[in-house]
Amino acid sequence: MGALRGLLAPFQIFNDLILPIGRGIAVACIALMVLCILIQVFFRYVLNNALPWPDEAARFLMLWMTGLIAPSAYRVGGFVAIDMFERALPRTIAAGVSLFLLSVSLLVLVTAVRLGYNHSSGLAWRFTSATLWVPLDWVGGTSFKLKLAWMYASLFVGFVLLTIVNIELILRSLITLAGGGAQLKPLSDVDLAGAE
Repeated sequence: MGALRGLLAPFQIFNDLILPIGRGIAVACIALMVLCILIQVFFRYVLNNALPWPDEAARFLMLWMTGLIAPSAYRVGGFVAIDMFERALPRTIAAGVSLFLLSVSLLVLVTAVRLGYNHSSGLAWRFTSATLWVPLDWVGGTSFKLKLAWMYASLFVGFVLLTIVNIELILRSLITLAGGGAQLKPLSDVDLAGAE
């Protein structure tokens, strides 16, 4: 069990340090997304002159918000789940069922990481956003359109973080199966809208 705890420690430390940063950036993304949408509503319905960029900017921010907040929600059980069966089982059997489901999830996540990497590299760097410009004229630079690869990178980053969380949860399930679940540090004191 000491070896399992040794394997768990780097994943738990990484998640304890990185996931709060991701949550903070996700909160900023959702605030900016709402601002973009309000700008679009004002220009479209008050001034009768729709802007071309707020829709795409809101989509960009939504993708990054999702990629950065999903790992925190996954870690504390914040995804929608039917867990009546697992809760009705004895603790050891429930940990075995959880381990099986986490292992299947790991296979899916590893495939998603590979696909996310392929999608955000290579050809994605050739294509630019239709409306999102990075304005550098005001500092003496040259403005340029944002590469779509930056949008697709949210998939890659989100799935990498989800995979790291999944590995931590697998190790925690193995420790629980070995009888050491009582000594595990609680995952988080973060309240994600009452997720339990």
